[in-house]
Amino acid sequence: MKREEIDKPRSNCGVVGVFNHPEASIITYYALHSLQHRGQEAAGIVSFFFDEKSGKKKYAIHRGEGLVLDVFQDPKILTEVLIGDSAVGHNRYSTTGSAKRVNIQPFVMTYHSGILAISHNGNLTNTLELRRKLSEGGAIFQTTTDTEIFLHLIAHSRKKDVVEQVLEALRIVRGAYSIVILTQDSLIAARDPYGFRPLSIGKLKTNNGDAYIVASETCAFDIVNAEYIRSLEHNELVVIDRNTVETGEIKSYSIQDIKPEARHCIFEYIYFSRPDSKIFNHNVDKVRRKLGKNLAEESPLKKKEDKVIVISVPDSGNTAALGYARVNNEQGQQTAFEIGLIRSHYVGRTFIAPSQDKREFRVKVKFNTVKGVLKDRVVVVVDDSIVRGTTSKALIKLIREAEPKEVHMRITSPPIRFPCHYGMDFPSKEELIANYYNTEEEIGKEIGADSLHYLSLEKLLESVPKDPGIGYCTACFTGEYPVPIEKNHNKFSIEL
Repeated sequence: MKREEIDKPRSNCGVVGVFNHPEASIITYYALHSLQHRGQEAAGIVSFFFDEKSGKKKYAIHRGEGLVLDVFQDPKILTEVLIGDSAVGHNRYSTTGSAKRVNIQPFVMTYHSGILAISHNGNLTNTLELRRKLSEGGAIFQTTTDTEIFLHLIAHSRKKDVVEQVLEALRIVRGAYSIVILTQDSLIAARDPYGFRPLSIGKLKTNNGDAYIVASETCAFDIVNAEYIRSLEHNELVVIDRNTVETGEIKSYSIQDIKPEARHCIFEYIYFSRPDSKIFNHNVDKVRRKLGKNLAEESPLKKKEDKVIVISVPDSGNTAALGYARVNNEQGQQTAFEIGLIRSHYVGRTFIAPSQDKREFRVKVKFNTVKGVLKDRVVVVVDDSIVRGTTSKALIKLIREAEPKEVHMRITSPPIRFPCHYGMDFPSKEELIANYYNTEEEIGKEIGADSLHYLSLEKLLESVPKDPGIGYCTACFTGEYPVPIEKNHNKFSIEL
């Protein structure tokens, strides 16, 4: 997808690791299918297996552009090529590095300590500095993504133990990373010291004993009937190996000696993660419902003579809209949640005539209105965010074609004013609609709503879970970045 088409925060990536399962690649495939919402540009799986002829571990790899179903449409890829009892997988949405085939993960390398495969979710913030230093030391880069930096740092390490090599690399990089690494005899997973991105551990029963799975979200566990164990802590590296299978013990290491307060990406709760997932040890659905309730408390819609109907922009707005409708009704205004927009889940490439408005057409391809629900009604549209505003404008125009009496918009996040450097693909600061207009009234008028209200930062922080030592990254709203950003850092810095 071209960058100029983006008008929603794009999900980062989805990562999966499986250890000690006789059908590891198949389990990985289904897990990636559940994480498809985190990246639709490309997908890949690497499996490790023991080769009896050579008496050594070898790897098999399959990667391709497109959705998981497209990349692995031939079942023989999973049953005859990607053999072995351990695997890692990746769904890609390019945040650092362009959408080139060479950038499709997982990455694999053969080096002095054996073979190693890696999948990475997040974005490093000292990429240019590290690439320059590594290049000066003789490293030759094959990709334009920051994930390759992990491989070079690990390969350059003088530590004898693979875990120590990985830890040394993680202590050098800065920024956001949730990674899974497959070695010849273990599965390693880690979250950066601030824990921007989620990563959880699950367990499956097999005839060969317990198998383990690590994934970005727990919806990946549900599809393969895995038991949820826990979320990785921020600043934690875990090792799952044969000892784990035999004893149930998961080895844990600290990345930095001093553990900072976490800065979980608050947008994971607002938009990215699936509502049926548990991330950071908490249910997404519960948080989204609270977002909607707090939004109704802060900006209710009162109409004495009219019933108010609340609709969501599916799918991320569904639960929040339920919460909004309930609280608005409890405040004395007759309110009901209705299905007013139907979303198509089969949107591919669109071919439009030059005379047609591209944005409006894309919205019509993705959404259609339920006209009988909207006609002559006072409508509240609940959505998670507004980036450029062009999609919101086209969506409200589409809704008005159904002839509602009024159209009001409520957003379950504050205005986005700053780009993200930790794994989300927001446009530049200059492209964000909240930086063009000073008030909600002005933005509402621009997108065609009768009224517009955002959830305040205070109410947003009140809506999310509060655990000891856990804070949230709100940089896209405030411009306060927890981890320093190197000069000239942006999504395309490597290629520039």
